[in-house]
Amino acid sequence: MIERLREWFRRDQNFNQSESFTRINTLERSIGFSIPAKDRSVFLQALRHRSIVDNEQFESHETYERLEFLGDAVLDLIVTEILFEKYPTKNEGFLTKLRSKIVKGETLAIIANNLRLYDALEVGERSSGQGIEFSKSIMADVYESVIAAIYISKGYAFTYNFVLSNVNSFLDFETLENKVDNFKSLLMEHYQSQGASLPVYKVLSEEGPGHDKTFTVGVYFDDQKIGEGVGKSKKKAEQQAARVAIEELGIAKN
Repeated sequence: MIERLREWFRRDQNFNQSESFTRINTLERSIGFSIPAKDRSVFLQALRHRSIVDNEQFESHETYERLEFLGDAVLDLIVTEILFEKYPTKNEGFLTKLRSKIVKGETLAIIANNLRLYDALEVGERSSGQGIEFSKSIMADVYESVIAAIYISKGYAFTYNFVLSNVNSFLDFETLENKVDNFKSLLMEHYQSQGASLPVYKVLSEEGPGHDKTFTVGVYFDDQKIGEGVGKSKKKAEQQAARVAIEELGIAKN
């Protein structure tokens, strides 16, 4: 499978431009190893934000989004293996919750920012200067796409060690273990324990271009708004709305 992926990305080697070489060199400093010339095209794609399509130089499938899809799956497996080995006595429920905290966008953005992946990101001219490279959701996506590129270029074992080094260097497992981040679930459990109806989430507004939308969501109980949140996706906005509701209602988080 990996060899087929390598061949697919080697079909187009049109990266012999000074800007591309600069981007590759920047990425090499970030990830700590040299990228073989034959694999540079896949790493360049991993750094290409979809706003680059506006220039009509690339198609949408040539941005990082396809690699992000692959990287998400690879990362999920690697983190699962890391946790399985790190916590030999913990049950499936604990491992599942901790894995979700690690592979969530906010956590991946922490790793991406520590690696300074934003220095190598390629964005379209119209989007340049808008702070895209500082978006947590985009940095998380870029990290996943880079993981896919490493997997294609170097294989699973190398990618595993790269991710292991990242999580050990940039994350605090004890903090993650005790962190409450599923506020929707906590709010739902609060009302279920009272035998009441469940809260309802409504999108109040959407702003921004298609590739960088911002959502405002309200959470309601008995037709009364109990919280409001903003996020780069509906799910994130819902979590923020639930978090506000929990704080307003004084619900214990532990």
